[in-house]
Amino acid sequence: MAQFKKNKYLKPFKNWFILILLGFAIWMLFFDTNSWLIHHELNNDIKALEKEKEYYKREIEKDNKTIKKLSTEEGLEKFAREEYYMKRDNEEIFIIEYEDSLKTKKDD
Repeated sequence: MAQFKKNKYLKPFKNWFILILLGFAIWMLFFDTNSWLIHHELNNDIKALEKEKEYYKREIEKDNKTIKKLSTEEGLEKFAREEYYMKRDNEEIFIIEYEDSLKTKKDD
């Protein structure tokens, strides 16, 4: 007990008010249902959801532009030709594939 009185760093911990205040602060930061740790985790979740929301807004805008393009006759025909290799009756289609664009067994 004599060492406790001599140590200048432990002197503030002899006061009951400081001990109770320190215990309360530790309880509120780590153990309470509304602790700082839970709030920090929830804030990170909110940020992630906001980023996801922005991503989906950009995707919706991109899809709306695609829908506008496909709503015209020319746009629909272009899409059918490019994606499904459709052709008119009097046309022939030649598909040219380069060696580096072909899938090989190593790529799978």
